[in-house]
Amino acid sequence: MPEFNILAVIAASVGSFLLGGVWYSAIFQKPWAREAWGPLEESHRPKPKHPGVVFGVSFVLIFIAALVFAVFLGPAPELGFAIGAGASAGLCWVATSFGVNYLFCGRSAKLWLIDAGYNTLQFTLFGLVLGLWH
Repeated sequence: MPEFNILAVIAASVGSFLLGGVWYSAIFQKPWAREAWGPLEESHRPKPKHPGVVFGVSFVLIFIAALVFAVFLGPAPELGFAIGAGASAGLCWVATSFGVNYLFCGRSAKLWLIDAGYNTLQFTLFGLVLGLWH
C-alpha cells in the first residue's frame, strides 16, 4: 500500500475546491459562462443539476485527483519537486488534454485558458500542500 498523508490530501482537496469557487465565481464567472454556453437565450441553456450533486461529486473527483497525485509524489516529496510536478501535471497533462478536446469540440481558446489555468493552479496547489505537509 502506498504511503501518503491523508490529512494533507484532504487539505489539498479543500484548498482546490475553494480555489475553484473563487476562480469560477469571483474572477471568471461572466467570461467562463459566456464562453461555455455562448450567447444562448436563457431557455436554451443546459438545465443545471442540483447544486448538492454538482458540489459533492466535484469534491469527490478533486479528492481522487489529490490522492493519486500524493501517491505519485510519494510520502515525503521535496517542496520544489512537488510544486514543479504539480505545475507540470496541470499544464502539461491536464491542460494539453483539455486543449485536444476543446479543439475537436470547437471550444474557444479563452475557455481553454480559463479552465487550463484553474487546473494548472489546482495541481500546483496540490504540490504545495503535499510538499509542505509530510
